[in-house]
This record gives sequence, structure tokens and C-alpha cells, in this order.
Amino acid sequence: MEWLTNPEIWVAFFTLTALEIVLGIDNIIMISILVSRMPKAMQPRTRIFGLALAMVTRILLLLSITWVMRLTDDLFVVLGQGISGRDLILFFGGLFLLWKSSQEIYHGMEGEEESLDEPKGKGGMFLYTILQIAIIDIVFSLDSVITAVGMVSHVPVMVAAIIVAVLIMMLCAGVISDFIEKHPSLKMLALSFLIVVGTVLIAESFDVHVPKGYVYFAMAFSLAVEAINIKMRTSMAKKRKMQDPVKLHKDVPGQ
Repeated sequence: MEWLTNPEIWVAFFTLTALEIVLGIDNIIMISILVSRMPKAMQPRTRIFGLALAMVTRILLLLSITWVMRLTDDLFVVLGQGISGRDLILFFGGLFLLWKSSQEIYHGMEGEEESLDEPKGKGGMFLYTILQIAIIDIVFSLDSVITAVGMVSHVPVMVAAIIVAVLIMMLCAGVISDFIEKHPSLKMLALSFLIVVGTVLIAESFDVHVPKGYVYFAMAFSLAVEAINIKMRTSMAKKRKMQDPVKLHKDVPGQ
């Protein structure tokens, strides 16, 4: 129990928890968008189940860290470029993100509520959504776990940080999901951000390293601009209501 009084352990725990939350933002956005196509009554349960699945995925990858680190070993060589298991996961995960985000943008622009490749019925939709969430969780959890291992050497601290981070994300996921759903422009921005993330994942699979700070800064800047636009639209709508007085019908004789 000496670790309870060790300040370095607590600093590492809070730092890693904050990092896990930041790295999980794109995961929350994707889960929120996937869940938004389900019936309203099923959305909270599916969202919580998806984040719980993300937590389990990260912990399992963490406990099998020897296997995870072995994923960086080259499996074969293509045109002089070594391809590892991690590269394959990032490549196909990035392709999945590009496909899914583009599909959601198309449905949003065309106004289509259903897709031919989506199963009908609540049970089928639930399993289909969870399957997509599981794929996203594996892709996003891989780099998250590798980052955690690079920061902290105590597995219990890493597990505790992941659990706390996911619990915080569960509390915020509903609010984020509702906010995205109420503002279509914000949803398009989130989907565009996921396209950028998918492109970065594909680039990473070819050892072209793009600093994540650039991506998150661009997203934060875009969100700030969109927040100002939403505020301005809300203020203008209120002004219109205040400036348009009630017009009484004039009863003019002979007209």
C-alpha cells in the first residue's frame, strides 16, 4: 500500500486519466454519431454499452501488453516498407473511419434515414451498431494503450486511469451526443474531423507521423469558430422575435 502515499503515482494517474479523456474524444464523437441513427429509446443504453466495451477493450489490450508491443514487429515488406500488425490495424481502421464518416455525411446531405446495408429491427440495429463501435474501439484503443505504457510502468495505475476516464466519458457522452444532434453544422464538423483522423491513421500505417497536437488544435479552433457562429445565430433569432411586433388587423370601412 506504499503506492497510496507516493506522489509520483498520483501525478502519473491524473496525467494519464486526462490523456485518456483527450484521446477518447474522437471515440465519443464516433459513438455518438453511430448511436444517433438508432431509435431514441435505445440510444442511452447503446452509448453506455459502447463505452463500456471501449473500457474492456483497453484493459484487455493493456493486460496483453507483450502481444500489443509485438505488433510493432514487421510481418512482411512491401516496396521496401516494413508492414507490422499495428500498421494493418491502423490502415484498415483509417479506411473504416473514412468510409463511415463519408457515408454519414452523404446520408445527412441527401436526407436519407435508412441505408440498404443496415439491418432492420431493433435487435439487428443494436448488434450492427455495437459491431461498428467494437471496430472503432480497437483502432482508437491501440495508440491509447501504447501511450499509457510509455508514460506509466504500473499496470494497476493504468487500469485505474482507464476506468476513471471512461466513467467520465460516460457522464459526458449523453450531453455531447444531444448537442451534436441539435446542431447539424456541428455534426458535419465532427464527421469532417473523423475524416481527418482516418487520414492520419492511414498515414501513420505508412510511418508518416503527423503530430496529434496539430489535429486537435485544428479541431479546437474549428469548434471555437462554430461555437461563435451558433451564438450569433441564436442572438439573431432572438432579435428577430423581439423586433417583429404583433400586427393587428385594421378594420377599415369600405375595404
